[in-house]
Amino acid sequence: MVLKIIRNFVKHIIRQIFARKSNIKLGFYGPPNAGKTSLANKICQDWLGEDIGKVSKIPHETREVSIKEKVEIKHKGKTLTFKIVDTPGIATKIDYEDFMHYGLNKKESKVRAKEATQGVIESIKWLDDMDAVVIVLDATENPYSQVNITIIGNLVARKIPVLIVANKTDLRKANIKKIESAFPEYEVVGISAKFGKNIEEFYESLFKLV
Repeated sequence: MVLKIIRNFVKHIIRQIFARKSNIKLGFYGPPNAGKTSLANKICQDWLGEDIGKVSKIPHETREVSIKEKVEIKHKGKTLTFKIVDTPGIATKIDYEDFMHYGLNKKESKVRAKEATQGVIESIKWLDDMDAVVIVLDATENPYSQVNITIIGNLVARKIPVLIVANKTDLRKANIKKIESAFPEYEVVGISAKFGKNIEEFYESLFKLV
């Protein structure tokens, strides 16, 4: 009788573990134009054959949370199913005039700025739903920014597992070591989402994370 109770308890625990792993909510966070959507697109292309969102050189192209359900990723004989959540870029200041430098008129710029501001609020709200987060940073930019510190601080407060991706390693100015120095408590993986460079290493780190 006792043995049966123990067996049933163990089965229940195993079911709970696999239930959690059956649809892991994975959020992509970071500043605008770091390559969050490019990386999310690469993953969705690899495993679903379709994109999750549109990319552009204009900052804040992603202004609403985009979701792909049941993205089944296989790596070294293991399979995990993710709910991919691509979030708008987080910024401490959004000025509509900045968009005008990219050729948008005043009206378009004001609308984009308003939507981008709402997107930042939405991104932070979604943090509470995440099982794990991939922070995508531009490896050519200074990692010691207010935005990055804000994102990391919010994740630390929520005790969410984090993987940092240093994107755009195909560019000459890329400096992964600087990002590693800025956030020594986290694993940093250098990739180029645009060219698919080091994606296998990314998947390796992702499986270790979750």
